[in-house]
Amino acid sequence: MADIADRGAFATAAGQIRRGIFGSKTEAGAAGGKATLTWAVHLSVALLVFLWLFPTVGLFVSSFRTADQIASTGWWKALFPAEQNLTIRAAAPETQIEQDGMFVIEGNLFEDGAEAEISVWGISSRAIGAFEPGQTAELRRGGTITVQADGAYRMENADAFEGSRGQRVFVTATTPPEFTLGNYDTVLGKDVARNLIIYAVAALIFFFVLRFIFRTNESPIAGVIPGAGGLVLFVALALVFGLSSGAVEGAQTTDDMAGAFFSTLTVTIPSTIIPIVIAAFAAYALAWMDFPGRALLIAAVVALLVVPLQLALIPLLKLHLGIGIGKGYLGVWLAHTGFGLPLAIYLLRNYMVGLPRDIIECAKVDGATDFQIFVRIILPLSFPALASFAIFQFLWTWNDLLVAKVFLIDATGETTVMTNAIVELLGTRGGNWEILATAAFVSIAVPLLVFFAMQKYLVRGLLAGSVK
Repeated sequence: MADIADRGAFATAAGQIRRGIFGSKTEAGAAGGKATLTWAVHLSVALLVFLWLFPTVGLFVSSFRTADQIASTGWWKALFPAEQNLTIRAAAPETQIEQDGMFVIEGNLFEDGAEAEISVWGISSRAIGAFEPGQTAELRRGGTITVQADGAYRMENADAFEGSRGQRVFVTATTPPEFTLGNYDTVLGKDVARNLIIYAVAALIFFFVLRFIFRTNESPIAGVIPGAGGLVLFVALALVFGLSSGAVEGAQTTDDMAGAFFSTLTVTIPSTIIPIVIAAFAAYALAWMDFPGRALLIAAVVALLVVPLQLALIPLLKLHLGIGIGKGYLGVWLAHTGFGLPLAIYLLRNYMVGLPRDIIECAKVDGATDFQIFVRIILPLSFPALASFAIFQFLWTWNDLLVAKVFLIDATGETTVMTNAIVELLGTRGGNWEILATAAFVSIAVPLLVFFAMQKYLVRGLLAGSVK
């Protein structure tokens, strides 16, 4: 019996050890899998952020570069010197002087004072690297020209130089990085970007001053004063001193892009507010009011989410023309409202269903009507969801081209939005990459500000209801 007991105890101890060993392996495996999954998620998020930031930063940097630099190097080399092939004209023959019986034209090819270094140069497009700095070339119309590494040149001829334009010189030079606001002057108007930066810095300083003054005041009004004060100062500076200081000579896109910017605002703001107002009432009714056919309405809203936008464009346009709306702001507002309502109702209804039922029941017991419950309880609690849809709707309408093409564009171009203006720039200025980059960044600047200003509400609205 003792031998049997000893064997039983030994088997029990062995089983405990075996379970401990395998259990620890299982836990280690689970921990290792969790760590691997965490790293995979982090790497995926980092990759998505990189893919989003790379073209955005590229547009921003390219909007400040010159056409020659964009043509020679990518934006990631904007901070380093770049080698460029340039075509520069020497001074006109009217500037020549006579020295020791020779007619001389002297100057520097880089009239703007750029500190560039020439590696090779030429006087023919077929041989742009025929000469090195310091060498002399024979001109076709007589005379010689000598070009130095820093761009200094000297033209000599026994006879007077003739013609109305200076000699063309092809140079391969290493130029320092150059940034300019001239692209924004062309797109928005002269000095608009510069003045916006100055006004924004002044408003930001005023904001921090007011925040420091009211830092100890716990009143809710005091918390709003700094932001409101900064905004008021910015608007006041813009109204008093203006944004533009004049037209840019030769600029063809200034008026078009400025008008397109305000046309886009005119389309986007009502197209964002109207669906939110309608969807909020509908979502409350579908979430907390009992009436016949509610389930069918919810199913219809879900079904409308999968209807392609393109199927409704032509029938809706015919309806607008039939009732006399035609192509205008009212038509595009109604179109964006109709296309945005299914998602808005679906998103808000799912959020409102997750709100505590006890609060609403207590309000009904106290005699509150559905309208009072909606205004005083549901709307304040649903602000994250409302902000989430507002961000989505604002971005969709701001970046929209298809709906604007169908319901808005007219022959005069007075209602042209920025997306369509950029498309037109591709045809008129397809080779001016600096202008296209600037116009594109201007078009995404406002959505970026809206997104970063309301991103916390976006996250709260999307995650609402996921954790009880």
